[in-house]
Amino acid sequence: MQELLLNALLAYRMGRTFVYYNYTWRDDGSQYTLFNDKHVPSTIPLSALLQGPVLGAPPTTDRAAPQPFAVTEDHFHRVCPPGARTVVRADAVTALAGAPTTAAGVLAKWVERFGALPDKCLEVPRDGGQNFDIYMFGDASRLLDVWPVLSQSPLLREFAWSPLVERAFDRNRAAFAPAAAPAVRPLTGPGSSSGARPGRAKSPSAARYAPLAGLLALHVRRGDFAEHCADLARWGSSYVANNAFPGMPDTFRFPPGADADADARVEMQRPHCFPSIPEIVARAVEERERERARGDGGGAVGLVDVYVMTNGPGEWVRELKDALWTAGGWRSVASSRDLELDWEQRFVKQAVDMLIGQRAQVFVGNGFSSLSGLVNMLRTANGIPAAQNRLF
Repeated sequence: MQELLLNALLAYRMGRTFVYYNYTWRDDGSQYTLFNDKHVPSTIPLSALLQGPVLGAPPTTDRAAPQPFAVTEDHFHRVCPPGARTVVRADAVTALAGAPTTAAGVLAKWVERFGALPDKCLEVPRDGGQNFDIYMFGDASRLLDVWPVLSQSPLLREFAWSPLVERAFDRNRAAFAPAAAPAVRPLTGPGSSSGARPGRAKSPSAARYAPLAGLLALHVRRGDFAEHCADLARWGSSYVANNAFPGMPDTFRFPPGADADADARVEMQRPHCFPSIPEIVARAVEERERERARGDGGGAVGLVDVYVMTNGPGEWVRELKDALWTAGGWRSVASSRDLELDWEQRFVKQAVDMLIGQRAQVFVGNGFSSLSGLVNMLRTANGIPAAQNRLF
């Protein structure tokens, strides 16, 4: 999703309509893909995940934005047959942006070279390289220079999850935030917050997705992260860029001299990337005490509900929940495994988790996870204080 948003930003800055693409596991025409020994749809429509300008809704925060703001690939193919397209390779443009390339540098070079191009149809071929690659998303010094532009664009100021995701959130709200549920307007249906007008200081997205008082959300990766974390440590990787916004309290760097011992790096990094159950519980209690101290000074409401965003197996999740209950002090303890989802919502459950994390009073993410990074990006865009955007 982070690449999608930046490609949409690129089109917006060039005064062009963005051609959005669906979430695709396998682009070979097949209906289903085998993932973790389970069949999943090869393609999930982007409209099942998101709504707003990135899918073509007219922006309300920039009346001068391109109209339509975005169209489908099918529409592009109809109005722009192959012979009518101007083809530009991304790697040809990024090569002009200097080395190492930064997101803002790439954006500026595209606007400089093609911002005034009169050609109606502009295409970046699939084999033409990427404007924003995985290495840029892993390096804050290369990505975050675009933040002043991205954060003030309609893409984030009017960012919204799909009705499918929001309905799943509303349906399960009493499970993960019972303390806040009675006082919080639903996102969908009668009495929803969808039509609420934000205050002048807030973006529409910040007003729509206001934090739920008392909720602590923890993002705990399992599964392939057992090996992935060890690989990242051996490579000497630091937190991904969207988990390294200025002011965020939690940082991670290997100390000088750690390069020589890969095994030592793995163990040094493990609590931050693949924490144990006792470490997770200790961190939850620590955040509760930290918010209590802030609350005593009139700055925060205490944390009473804890929600674990996780892909962990059921037995492990039950053990973690039992340990959190044993630690005491929680009104509710819930996890991704507790969500009640219909057949359609099951295929977007990660987005439901992200919305819960986005709206938590305090979020503790995995600094090496792009999903945690997206949650922290959305929280930062909505003005949530950096002190409440945490990392293991």
